[in-house]
Amino acid sequence: MSDREDREPRPKGIWSQAAALAARTPESRNRYVDFLRALSISAVVIGHWMMAAPYVSGGEVGLSNLLEHQPWTRWLTWVFQVMPVFFLVGGYSNGVSWNSATEAGRSYSVWLGSRLQRLLGPVLPLIVLWALLGALAGQLGMAPELVAASSQMALIPIWFLAVYLVVVVLVPVTYAGWKRFGLASFWILVLAAILDDLLFFAADLRAAGWLNYAFIWLAVHQLGYAWRDGHVAGSRKGLGWALLGAVALVGFVAIGPYPVSMVSVPGEEVSNTLPPKLPMLALALVQSGLLLALEVPMRRWLSHARPWTATVLINGMIMTVFLWHLTASTLVIGAALLLGDIGLAVPPGSGTWWAVRPVWMLLYALALIPFAVGFGRFERASSKPRTIGAWRLVAGGLLSCGGLALLALSGVAGEGWLGLRVWVLALPFAGAWLAGVNPLAKT
Repeated sequence: MSDREDREPRPKGIWSQAAALAARTPESRNRYVDFLRALSISAVVIGHWMMAAPYVSGGEVGLSNLLEHQPWTRWLTWVFQVMPVFFLVGGYSNGVSWNSATEAGRSYSVWLGSRLQRLLGPVLPLIVLWALLGALAGQLGMAPELVAASSQMALIPIWFLAVYLVVVVLVPVTYAGWKRFGLASFWILVLAAILDDLLFFAADLRAAGWLNYAFIWLAVHQLGYAWRDGHVAGSRKGLGWALLGAVALVGFVAIGPYPVSMVSVPGEEVSNTLPPKLPMLALALVQSGLLLALEVPMRRWLSHARPWTATVLINGMIMTVFLWHLTASTLVIGAALLLGDIGLAVPPGSGTWWAVRPVWMLLYALALIPFAVGFGRFERASSKPRTIGAWRLVAGGLLSCGGLALLALSGVAGEGWLGLRVWVLALPFAGAWLAGVNPLAKT
């Protein structure tokens, strides 16, 4: 071997790369925030994959989920519905980044542009793929209803981005509210959510219920600010919040008009998530309180190299895994249909169905790997700061939000060109263009 070859750097494995990044972590960083982000993503992936219960009966394909077949599993959603943790962590992170930006003299436009690049850049390739798959499936004669159902199932994760985009756009307002009013800014949103549910149920104003997407998730986001500033930290305070949430949650389900499940169940008249309702806010208090009660010992544990390196590794592809995990499982199910319905004739919830769950989970994980590797670069992309007016950034973020929400609700199939909802598919791209987001920016 030549001296030149000896001097050339050898490519590092992903664990070594993560370890190198982990070693450079500043002492001031709260590693528990990153750990909770990784933990919640893992819970979402496992929960979605476990819940999926496609089956073929009498030649008909049913895209059902386990919650329909075994009602006892609806209690498990109290653990696997971790969207509240996302917004709690988002509040903490946005509080840190916005405070740093203002102290450094960076404008709202620069701050928001960077955030939108990180949020919208990775999701655009996902939409492109499903537009192509939807058009191809339509040309091959697949029923539009099946195309819509399949794409909607795969695009479920983007509803979170739709809501979170609005939350990010409003950070200067919500952070100013936190600085001026403290925890009162949280309780004001709680009161608004209570009033909204009263209008939904007592006055039968169902359209008003959609306002709770703002009231409830902004309230949880305010708790993230409170966590950052030490107002809800510590085991005693954490357990107090958890107890308050647990009493409210049990009361809502036992006495109120709310179902047990923390995700939507087909056939149920009321959903706790579509739109979100008070049990979701109570669950947020339970989860946030319990996790914050564990912060001190968990931060000690994360000071060790191995758990922190694993956390860094997962967070390095967290958005990609989140966005693509249902695409991977949907394509595995599609392959099973093409192979003569292999494995899909087993009745969901039966003993055999449970016995083969590990096999399906493994197949889903293997199918996710090429997506995580191939599309991870979009998550790591970052463009140079550009001078873009705040109005364009806000308008672009909201336009993208509308498109993502509509795709998450109904998928890509429609009456337009090539059997697609062309104008809906165009909205996220129009919003990204308006905001100057470049998914092909160099890493």
